[in-house]
This record gives sequence, C-alpha cells and structure tokens, in this order.
Amino acid sequence: MPVITLDQDRFSKLIGRKVEVDDMTKWLPWLGLDIEEVGPTYVKVEYNPNRMDFSSQAGIARAFCGIMEWEIGIAPFEVHQGSTVVNVDPTVAKVRPYVLGAVVRGMEFDDEAVRELMEIQEDLHWGIGRDRRKASIGVHNLDSVEPPFTYKAVPPDEISFVPLAKIEEMTLREILERHDKGVAYRHLVDWSPIYPIIVDRNGDVLSFPPVINGELTRVSSSTRNLFIDVTGPEFNSVSKSLKVLATALSDAGGTIETVQVRYPDKTFVTPDLSVEKVRLKVRYANKLLGLKLTEEEAIRCLMRCRLGAKSLEHDILEVWVPPYRIDILHEIDLVEEVAIGYGYYRLKPTLPKAVTTGKSHNASEVSGFVRQTMLGLGFSEVMNFILANEDTQYDKMRLKAEKVIRLANPTSAEYSIARGSLLPGLMKNLSENKHESYPQTIFEVSDVLKTDDQAETRTRRELHVAVVASHPSENFTEVRSYAEALLHSLGITNFTAKVTSHPSFLEGRVASIQHNRKEIGIVGEVHPEVLNNFELENPTGAFEINLEELLDNLLMKDRKV
Repeated sequence: MPVITLDQDRFSKLIGRKVEVDDMTKWLPWLGLDIEEVGPTYVKVEYNPNRMDFSSQAGIARAFCGIMEWEIGIAPFEVHQGSTVVNVDPTVAKVRPYVLGAVVRGMEFDDEAVRELMEIQEDLHWGIGRDRRKASIGVHNLDSVEPPFTYKAVPPDEISFVPLAKIEEMTLREILERHDKGVAYRHLVDWSPIYPIIVDRNGDVLSFPPVINGELTRVSSSTRNLFIDVTGPEFNSVSKSLKVLATALSDAGGTIETVQVRYPDKTFVTPDLSVEKVRLKVRYANKLLGLKLTEEEAIRCLMRCRLGAKSLEHDILEVWVPPYRIDILHEIDLVEEVAIGYGYYRLKPTLPKAVTTGKSHNASEVSGFVRQTMLGLGFSEVMNFILANEDTQYDKMRLKAEKVIRLANPTSAEYSIARGSLLPGLMKNLSENKHESYPQTIFEVSDVLKTDDQAETRTRRELHVAVVASHPSENFTEVRSYAEALLHSLGITNFTAKVTSHPSFLEGRVASIQHNRKEIGIVGEVHPEVLNNFELENPTGAFEINLEELLDNLLMKDRKV
C-alpha cells in the first residue's frame, strides 16, 4: 500500500489554516487513511490505491477540508486556453500510441516540493500506470525548451541526448543498456524496432517515454512553469493520470493551461477537467447503510466528500463527480461517499437477529489448499483480472472465439470480455516478465465465466487452477508431474491422462485429464506458435484443471499440506 508523509506546515498552508497534528491524527482515518507513524510535525499515512488523488498532500488537504466542513461541495478547477501544441507522428501508433499534455504555470518550488512532485509521479506510475506499462508521466521545465513539441518514434541509434542524472549523451539503445532506469524499463520498448521520444521545435529531447526524461528539462527549486506529458498504450489510463496530477498541481497553486494534441486524424485539447454527472437513489443508500437520510441530508453528506449534488426528482440525486475521482465507477461507490460524509463514527453497530456459526465455503478451503500445494512445489502465485480481451484469450492461444461473454459497454479494448480460461492470462504474465530470470513457474487459482442457458444470468462461475512453467528444458513429463502431484495432494487418485489434440498445445505432447469418465483439465507443452504470439523463447509447459468438477469429492477440513 502506498504511503505519504503529511508535513504539518505544508498541510496547513494547503488548507489555509493552522492544523494541529492531533487533529490530523484524529480525523484522517475517517477519510479511509491508515495512520502509519506520527511525529512532532508530521503524520505518515497509508492510502488505498483506488484513491490516487491521495497521492499528493494537496489531494488529501482537499478531502480534509470537506470532512471538517471548512469547504464543502465540488472544488472548481479553472483551465485557461494555452498555445502549446504537441504533434503526434504516425510512427508511434504501434509502439506507444497515446500522448496527452498540460501546462502548469506559476508554481513555487523548494527542494521538498520537488521531491513531493516526484513521489506523486511515481505513485501514479504504480497505481494507474501499472509500473509505467499503461501510462507514464514526464514532468519538464517548460522554460528550457521551445514548443511546439513532437511525439514520434525513431531507430534506437538515431538520436542521442543527456538523460536525467547523467552528464554524457547516450543513444536510446545505450540508455536501455547502461542507465538504471533504462535497464529497469527496457522491456516496455525493446520489443519494437523504433522507440518513442518527445522533442521540441529545435529537436532537443524532452523525454524517452516510458523510460527517462532528459537532463535538459530537469525540474528544480527555480522552476516556475511545467510541461506535463503522459504517454501509454491505454488511453483511459493516460487520461486519468493527467487529471489526477493536473488537479493536484492546481490545488498546490499552479495555473492550468490547455495543450493541443494533434493526431493525424483528430485533435484533443487537454487536460479535460470537466465533471461527470451520475445518479444516486437515496432509498438505495439508506437500505445499504441502515439509515433514514432525507434527500437534503444525503446531499450534505456527498458535499462533505467534495462532490456536488442536487435533487433531480423524488428519491433521485444528480451527483457531480470531479475529474480526480477516478475511483467512482458505480452507484455503490456513491453510497460509500454518503457513509464517509455521514461519518462512520456515527453508525451504530447492531447484533444480528439470528445467531449463526460461520464457516468457510468448501470452494474457499479447496482454493487455499491448492495454493499451499503449489507454493510447496516452488511456484509463485499471480492474480489477474477476470476481464480480458479476445486477442489474449483466443487469437494468441490459437482458439476460436466461441460462446464469448462480452461486456455491453467496455471502458477499453483491453477489458472487453470475461475470461473463460486462466492459461492465457498466465501466458501474458510470462510475456510481460521476459526480462526476469528463468525458470519462471507461476500459477493462479481463481474464477472463470462460462455460458449457461439454464442459469438466471445465463452464465456461471467456475473455480479453476492453471499452472505454467517456462525454462530451456521444460517438457511434457515435467509439467504432467506437477499436475499429478496436485491431484494426489487433493486425494484424487482415480484420474487418467489420455492423448488428445488441442490448438494451444503441441501435437503429441498434450493430454486430457479425466476423472470419473469426465474431462476436468488439459496438460501439455504449449504450441510454438502460441509462444511466438506471446514473444516467448523458452519451452513452456502448462495445465489447467476445473476444480469445480472436484468440489463434491473434496472435504478439506481434515486435509493438511
């Protein structure tokens, strides 16, 4: 969990009044922050990654003012029309296609403020950008370069510049080989024959995203005007990162100016700090919270959380969500805001009317036991999203997309369907970790979704376990031994492995795992074409087992690893 240190003097300056450390310690937890450490002039807090606006002291100060009712309602953000232009060259389309930008003027920095800005940047890289894979941020001294800027891709030896924290010029290839940031993030670009860069009117390099900025645009205590670029392959992540950072800098005293980002086929004017309008049923909030709030009281609660709200019709509120609240996705999120605005400390706990004794569901116990077994076999656990896309789930696995559960309104092309198998996600994990040492042995125990016309929702959840092992000498015998070890540890001995064919596996080195004359899984060596699709070089063995088919035969209460 990310941690931020709140300096009493700076926090008080952002709020506009003196705030005592004791008051910070008392009230910050009611915003959902955990107190990590308290000093004479500071409070160190841990925040939930879904609240990326808490990555800055300005963001927390904004919320603190609301819960204390010093400032309530939605905070307005003024965006002035700017003249800065970023031209996007078509060459970046297949490397890192999206870039958005903003200009922030009138900042007042000292060394501590510069350090905080860098920490915000890294927290956003982690929380939204997924370690720069989906989005990466460049913060530059605007006065050291000359717009317009150009975002383009070039061969690795064509351009050289002085990267941040260095004194000698390096080519892009040399940065990936010799700079510590280049070594750490080379896997994000070295698969491409051309690398993305941002240059100014004179050809001076601002940034080599997502790896490193140029020393030319280093931000220091004397910097007053900033140019911010956010690049990535996922537009929503790029846009969200820019919104959170721009609003934090605005609250810290900066003046936001727009940037025109000119793509070959369209133009964006960013940052877009407009509010989103959503609806909340007061009766729904009261039912979940056990309260009897009126519309006026619910509006007051939302305003304490720095949201805007008004009565739209009977029992329906129109809620205005500020641009930095990227965590509000559903009506239930608004119910949580009502609870925070009302005050968790005011909620009265009650005992349940019926006395029951709880116990773990058999599926949970099986999952836990499978995890312990695979960890004991030397595997590392991963957890992927249940949402996926057809390219990863089907195309790269050499499968036909049949009976696909598609999302009606996907927010991005990356998450457009519900996964029906765990193996594609594990193959993607291997692809994203080619820079790590081998052997790589990972597993996942989680749910998949299948179509089921007999179910009310026409879908059903199934508990699966999937395993992949990748190293130069991996083969069918080895991966089959892992599958057999797992089944034996579960007490399943009457299973068979029968020769079969499967598009994702190598012919002659794949078997169907059967139990009680029913197929429960597949095991084999991954097909070379699948390995090539995921840009993997080492032989890889894999298996996936439907644990749902075994639950009735597994009683875990007396079973131990």
